[in-house]
Amino acid sequence: NKISTEIPIDYSLSQNYPNPFNPATRISFSIPLSRGVSEGQGMLTKLIIYDALGREVQTLVNQKLSPGIYEVDFDGSNLPSGVYFYKLEVSDPSTPLRVTETKKMVLIK
Repeated sequence: NKISTEIPIDYSLSQNYPNPFNPATRISFSIPLSRGVSEGQGMLTKLIIYDALGREVQTLVNQKLSPGIYEVDFDGSNLPSGVYFYKLEVSDPSTPLRVTETKKMVLIK
């Protein structure tokens, strides 16, 4: 969900809230307007959850997003307690630009 039409200055991935969580949490991230990329074109954005062994658990976002600030809810009801990681990957297929950032979260049941 896009929560703001304000165009951020830089890419960012915020710490999920709450953390630790049970069973749901919210993840926020920002996508700026990049040089050479028109606002309407958007950037290919992926937000993926991984378990502690690096196995992909769930893809929350996998689409082109326009610049802005976004929030995504993650429900871990069907997962065991433990440490999980979430990775934001933003890329533009027409340029070598690729930004990734990873954070840790803890599910406690």
